[in-house]
Amino acid sequence: MSPHTLRKAAAHLKSSATPLAAVVQRVGPCRMTFTEPSFPALVRCIVYQQLNGKAAASIHTRFQAACGRPGVTPRAVLRLGPEGLRAAGISSQKASYLLDLADHTASRRLNFARLPSLPDEEVTAHLTQVKGIGEWTSHMFLMFSLQRPDILPVGDYGIRAAVQKLYGLDALPKPTEMEQIAQPWRPWCTVASWYLWRSLELPE
Repeated sequence: MSPHTLRKAAAHLKSSATPLAAVVQRVGPCRMTFTEPSFPALVRCIVYQQLNGKAAASIHTRFQAACGRPGVTPRAVLRLGPEGLRAAGISSQKASYLLDLADHTASRRLNFARLPSLPDEEVTAHLTQVKGIGEWTSHMFLMFSLQRPDILPVGDYGIRAAVQKLYGLDALPKPTEMEQIAQPWRPWCTVASWYLWRSLELPE
């Protein structure tokens, strides 16, 4: 998404007459950063699953170093194998995910060149054929690599916690409740999600 698009989205959210409008006002311009819709980007999504940012970044850095000079490629991941991935700090479970992703990519069962032209639902269907890639990972890839503007990651704990806090809910919202709350944000749920994450960093 271009800077102009991000400004347009922020303006829409600021005028939405919802509690999120105040967050947009406090946080300021949306500064989302994006990655190429590629094998390394999807690998990063898997590494970051269920980890806090600092721990995930540290493991990801070690993993990148272990891949060597060619960088994060299917061949490099397959060469490392389970033992090499574990030595780089990847859990056994995630190692199996990365190896399955590398195998799907090397055999072209997963074709990254096709993804930008597919609708959101078809991207998710294409990605989730890989072991360990579920809705959350697909949502992150859609948001930060394919730059789809209206993705609501209803299973993301940070997003749910931000909505609970912002809307004064007694419990973490369920997906159906999230969808209802998000209606005024559309068609910019991706940018709304970025602001929800930022809201958790704001001082009380």
